[in-house]
Amino acid sequence: MLITGNYWAFTITDGALRMLVVMYFHQLGYSPLQIAMLFLFYEAFGVVTNLVGGWLGARLGLNRTMNVGLGLQIVALAMLMVPASMLTVVWVMAAQALSGIAKDLNKMSAKSAVKVLVPATSANANSALYRWVAMLTGSKNALKGLGFFVGGVLLTLIGFRGAVIAMAIMLGAVLLLSLWRLKADLGKQKVKPKFYEIFSKSRAINVLSAARFCLFASRDVWFVVALPVFLYDQHGWSHWTVGGLLAAWIIGYGGVQTQAPKLTALLKGDARTITAGWAAALAVLAILLALLPLAQVGWLVVGLLAFGVLFAVNSSWHSYLIVHYARADGVSMDVGFYYMANAMGRLVGTLLSGWLYMEYGLSACLWVAAALVAASSMMALALPKQAA
Repeated sequence: MLITGNYWAFTITDGALRMLVVMYFHQLGYSPLQIAMLFLFYEAFGVVTNLVGGWLGARLGLNRTMNVGLGLQIVALAMLMVPASMLTVVWVMAAQALSGIAKDLNKMSAKSAVKVLVPATSANANSALYRWVAMLTGSKNALKGLGFFVGGVLLTLIGFRGAVIAMAIMLGAVLLLSLWRLKADLGKQKVKPKFYEIFSKSRAINVLSAARFCLFASRDVWFVVALPVFLYDQHGWSHWTVGGLLAAWIIGYGGVQTQAPKLTALLKGDARTITAGWAAALAVLAILLALLPLAQVGWLVVGLLAFGVLFAVNSSWHSYLIVHYARADGVSMDVGFYYMANAMGRLVGTLLSGWLYMEYGLSACLWVAAALVAASSMMALALPKQAA
């Protein structure tokens, strides 16, 4: 409960801050590519953090890395409290870098802790682990969606500076509670691992990481910058309306993730077949989306909601597989390596989102999304055949 509450509180601020940055700086006249660049360090430092964070979690304990993540997010928010004249691109990129480090430390710690806390010796250990991972991942994304909405509302009601102050105060209270109550050294290895061990030697984890890279790049190439700017510029949506749609998308996405164990059971077969099959279904939908007339915003919204359903199943199944494949002793290192690939996918997707939209429009972003998710499906064919 402590770990989940900690993760939830962080996630709301993470979603809200992303929406605040996108909408506020677009309002100031920043181009889509410039806005994407604001997230460059957020995603780039996430790549490094997942690698090093997994190693630190194995040496120091997951409770400590989780609390460090909370503390860094408060510092990142404090950096954005300065007057608007000081919010230069470099300053915001630095704040986003800290936020990216904080987010990946918090996420890696929470998801690794599930492997430690769920008994591995029970008769239904794998199904129990899948249910817990799906519940944690789904609830996190639902709250991140709520954060998108909160960000849009706060920007409208109290402005950018007031919003970051309010979020920093809330996270400060959560950090104090976490420091007081979360004391166990979760995930700390008996033998401290060497730094060079951060790179995975497992074929299954390496293949799954490559597939995850393409999967998340396929989402962020249209979702991070292109979609909110398109709705705001081309269809005249307000800040809170854009935030509300993205919130509904993420909340629905998170809700579907909690039901992923039931949905993936619809496709029979081994881990390789299930992974490749669900990704192939998402690729077909992405192609249909790219063919939609974008002037009909209603059809676009319906299509993107459908994308969210299939993407949620893929994401939740991937999240379970990495925890399943990870070593019991040193789980944070395998999970950290995997989420390094996840962060790299988000980084590439974010940059492509700004550049492709500025040069070619939203349709191009959707075609690239389709190609990326098709690549993820093909990569999944190299996974081991065993049941998961």
